[in-house]
Amino acid sequence: MALLEIDDIHVFYDNIEALKGVSIAVEEGQIVTLIGANGAGKTTTLRAISGLLHPRTGQIRLDGELLRDIPPHEISQMGVVQVPEGRRIFARLTIDENLEMGAFARSDRKGIAEDKERMMALFPRLKERIKQVAGTLSGGEQQMVATARALMARPRVLLMDEPSMGLSPLLVGQVFQTIREINKQGVTILLVEQNALMALNIADYAYVLESGRVVLVGKGADLVDDEKVQRAYLG
Repeated sequence: MALLEIDDIHVFYDNIEALKGVSIAVEEGQIVTLIGANGAGKTTTLRAISGLLHPRTGQIRLDGELLRDIPPHEISQMGVVQVPEGRRIFARLTIDENLEMGAFARSDRKGIAEDKERMMALFPRLKERIKQVAGTLSGGEQQMVATARALMARPRVLLMDEPSMGLSPLLVGQVFQTIREINKQGVTILLVEQNALMALNIADYAYVLESGRVVLVGKGADLVDDEKVQRAYLG
């Protein structure tokens, strides 16, 4: 049994079917990526897992437990935490306060303090600016805050939605190095990413979405060499 299982989910926006029978499995310890064009259903899949959208049919399970009808904040407390597209940090709060918000459901003050130190080691740039208002940071720094905030919840599965969006090539490389490091520290990752080449190069497994359907599945390294993937997503 996979840690996270999405089984034949159909998700609608009013009468428009956005996901048409999507099935995905994420094993514990893996990096799994979803790639596809805009509108393929990648973000919708993450929103369904997080409980922000409710599949009309199909099932989502975390470690065998059905997530249907569980509210988003409880899903987060169960260990499924999302780094949203566009970062969505608390712009008027400091970096430190954003990290505190990530740990809002926790009461172990010692553990929270230890995790803050771990975030400072993972993102040294944040340590230098811990009391700075987050909205004054660069795009790359805000992405660090969004990721660190999610990690403060001690996720079992980290959902990452377009973490490299809008960043310079140098920062994109740093983002993917950080994703590798987070995974090495024991966090399972489901990654949605427009930069298909970078995503496939770090992914254990990958799913290609087109128009709300999974059209191709395989190991990340294998899909890098797939002619269809190269033609459609790798230029």
